[in-house]
Amino acid sequence: MAYVAVDADDRLEEGPEGLEFKSFLGTDARAEQQTQSGASNLDRGYLTDHATHKSSSGFWTVDYYQPYFDVNTSTVLKRCYTTLLPTSPSYLTILTPSADLYGPFWIPTTLILALFLSSSLAASISSYLSDPGAAYEYDFGLLSLAATIVYIYTFAVPVLLWLALRYFGVGEWGVAEALGVWGYSLFVWIPVSILCVIPISILRWVLVGLAFCLSGYFLVANVYPILAMADAKATRLLIIVVGVLHAVLALTFKVLFFSYYVVHDIGPGADPIRRFT
Repeated sequence: MAYVAVDADDRLEEGPEGLEFKSFLGTDARAEQQTQSGASNLDRGYLTDHATHKSSSGFWTVDYYQPYFDVNTSTVLKRCYTTLLPTSPSYLTILTPSADLYGPFWIPTTLILALFLSSSLAASISSYLSDPGAAYEYDFGLLSLAATIVYIYTFAVPVLLWLALRYFGVGEWGVAEALGVWGYSLFVWIPVSILCVIPISILRWVLVGLAFCLSGYFLVANVYPILAMADAKATRLLIIVVGVLHAVLALTFKVLFFSYYVVHDIGPGADPIRRFT
């Protein structure tokens, strides 16, 4: 039997440090593979993949929320008017590819100013039509009242719901996503509050009912799939709490900010039925 001497490659004597693994996949193939692996949450249709905003800081720190304000104005405006279109393909995915807190902060802040200005203007118009010679004094207490109601509903309610879901073992929803859903759901109340300046009672009730339905449907459509992910079936009953709180908010807006009427003096020969118009 003949033996042939073969010179060993010097690279084999370098040990594992000399070995290098290379991918023979193309750039497009690697990008597609990464996209498929990161699309698990997006495929659900109602969740945003909040892993893009993960931070080592706790949710109670400012650094945790800083990336959520990195959004352009066009994206915020698109998410705002999408909440008014339940038939829109992106209705349940407005927070994709990442949630933001810029819109959920400025929407309730703008709503507070809109509630105060529109209610003050409606009250002054009603006062003038009721008694043109009477002086009207603006109630600035409505501004602080509007701020208290709106901010508590916008920030406290979603945070409490998020904590409840964490307690029940549902960790798919981040606190930023919860705040985003509640914040954008209030957008419809801004144009409604402006239109409620019109001193027609039935029109105001219609506008408030329309805003209640649009914003309520947006909340239910985005929150109920999260509740359904919990193992405990009773968790789904929390949607009733969400609906009740939303109804209380709508009724509060109507009573406190949209309930101004034109009052006519009642005297001899006056028709008491036409006292309010």
